[in-house]
Amino acid sequence: MKTLKGKIYSFGNNIDTDQIYPGRYLELTDHKDIGTHAMEGVDPDFSRRFERGGVIVAGSNFGCGSSREHAAITLKNAGVVAVFAKSFARIFYRNCINLGLPLIMVPDLDSFGLSEGKEIEVDLAAGILKTEDRVHKFLPLSEDILALIENGGVFSLYRK
Repeated sequence: MKTLKGKIYSFGNNIDTDQIYPGRYLELTDHKDIGTHAMEGVDPDFSRRFERGGVIVAGSNFGCGSSREHAAITLKNAGVVAVFAKSFARIFYRNCINLGLPLIMVPDLDSFGLSEGKEIEVDLAAGILKTEDRVHKFLPLSEDILALIENGGVFSLYRK
């Protein structure tokens, strides 16, 4: 899964874990159920309009707030294949990588001109993002992180 394609879903700055996965659903334990509430705190219609395989593009400090793993679980189980942002909260970043969800930090993301609904193709190993009319470069993911992603996360990799 070094290459992925998806439709962009855009969000702004300081999207916290309670917006990604509202705390009122913390009693849910089935990951499929958790995935149905992705981004509900910032966009109540997200799960209805989201197409599995989509990519989230956000501003700075994505995933700030609590360190609970539910925020990462909900994105992965909703079918989000990657998140691009200017910056991420450290613990959220690690939770997503550990679950096999690629997060790509691009401080100058605004210069990419990515907008809601646009289709993109991403090569995680080469650090290339393509739209229909442009090619952008970003810092490629490390071999270790690519191994986690390709194997579905740290638990799957450990079992192998």
